[in-house]
Amino acid sequence: MEAASGTGLCCSLNPAPNPHKISARVRFTTKRQPCAATCRSLPLRPSASAYTAAIDGGAGCSGVNKRLAVFVSGGGSNFRSIHEAAFGGKVNGHVAVLVTDKPGCGGADYARCNGIPVVVFPKSKSAPEGVSTDQLLNVLRDLKVDFVLLAGYLKLIPGELVQAFPRSMLNIHPSLLPAFGGKGYYGSKVHKAVIASGARYSGPTVHFVDEQFDTGRTLAQRVVPVLANDTPEQMAARVLHEEHQVYVEAVAALCEDRIMWREDGVPLIRSQANPNEYT
Repeated sequence: MEAASGTGLCCSLNPAPNPHKISARVRFTTKRQPCAATCRSLPLRPSASAYTAAIDGGAGCSGVNKRLAVFVSGGGSNFRSIHEAAFGGKVNGHVAVLVTDKPGCGGADYARCNGIPVVVFPKSKSAPEGVSTDQLLNVLRDLKVDFVLLAGYLKLIPGELVQAFPRSMLNIHPSLLPAFGGKGYYGSKVHKAVIASGARYSGPTVHFVDEQFDTGRTLAQRVVPVLANDTPEQMAARVLHEEHQVYVEAVAALCEDRIMWREDGVPLIRSQANPNEYT
């Protein structure tokens, strides 16, 4: 279903959470529609109705429940991991909105089937329903988003958006940054470059977002070996397994205010078990 505002802003919803808390700039419709056929082939964890009920009731969360905006361009497996971890109580937050430049991608389908609003950004020839940066900022403010999480979103984030979320925007990249990062390094291109270089180790990096590709401060990394006969597909699967774990752990720390900043600007994660230990 579609929800529109007077500014021409369109969000794909099924259904919208807490519509009465959103300003008049974005008018959400809440009439429930059955999921499309694609939803029947997607994992629904939880169902849309259970998810929105849990958000309203604060199920599985302690303290202040943080509101998350997740950006995707593809299948959104990291988005799914974060969504499931949030609903299961491993992350003290919930996904308030899904932002994508590809409205037909798997991540957007999963969001719609699980009752998460979908906003298309930016506007383009292939996505004329997309919104401007100012409109997107209005949506994020109206939804009271605390943190922005990039999970396979391939567009460069505009400076205005980065500045609106200082130290509150994370990305995950499938290499040990600063190696094999920057414009053009994404997906299988990263793993092909790692193997061709002869590097013996790779792994994902969670980092804060600045106004360039993959140059923000590193928050967390996981290391996996590069095996002698690895293919890019085998390397990708090994790295992705670690991505799903390290990103959830980093987001959990962010939502629990366990990220500390050294005087030199390096972020550290304070241990949940021992507040005197940092990673």
